[in-house]
Amino acid sequence: MSDAILIEQRGGLEIVTLNRGQSLNALSEEMTIALVDYFDGLHKRHDVRVVILKAEGKNFCAGLDFNGWPKSGDETPVLGTLRTQTMIGNIYRRMRSCPQPIIALAQGAACGGGLSLLCASDVRFGTPDFRMNAAYIRIGLGGCDMASSYFLPRLVGASLASEMILTGRFIKAERAVSSGFLSEIVEHDALLNTGIALAEEMLATSPWGLRLSKQALNLNIDAQGLEAAMAIEDRQQVILGQTEDYREAFTAFLEKRPPEFKDR
Repeated sequence: MSDAILIEQRGGLEIVTLNRGQSLNALSEEMTIALVDYFDGLHKRHDVRVVILKAEGKNFCAGLDFNGWPKSGDETPVLGTLRTQTMIGNIYRRMRSCPQPIIALAQGAACGGGLSLLCASDVRFGTPDFRMNAAYIRIGLGGCDMASSYFLPRLVGASLASEMILTGRFIKAERAVSSGFLSEIVEHDALLNTGIALAEEMLATSPWGLRLSKQALNLNIDAQGLEAAMAIEDRQQVILGQTEDYREAFTAFLEKRPPEFKDR
């Protein structure tokens, strides 16, 4: 594994740290490959049930590292740019498709592709100095990039999403939390413990219940309507109701004790 990211496992929780603080944790090719490989690998890992994503240094992620992508002499500029776009975009695809909930902890600036790392997470906490922007339009590109036009309207509503995408302006922590983008503003020294506390609540649920709940949330955000959304929920509950962990959780609830899950 590349040293562009650090990985620490604590039981069913894994903490992933962006480790390029000296470069504002900008997305180099090395870091991008490491993140894609990591989140892709989670699809087959039942030993990891929850992921915390955080960053070293004063800033969460400054977006694309313009100097971190070696050019290939065999590629035209168009194909080289498409390769970069696709590789970075695969981070967010893998984050959404992996069955583990992702809790993001952000300090300082989250710009462009760094903002999308937060958007692709399931829960977000930020420090008082947190600020975010969809930076792309500020460098002559369109403001819609790295799934910003997909994520932002769903997370903060059409008006604030349009404001961010059409100007590239920074949105600070207070407005981020009032819009629902952040769950809470947390002081720097309490940020990791806040994420771990939430992760522990998730770890207290049944493994398959947690995985399928993330899946249902993913599917239902784009559901065709109420009936389609409820059909997914019904399917999930019927499946989970036949598991050993459901029977154990129900018995433990009646006996007023913590359940002992077997992940089956």
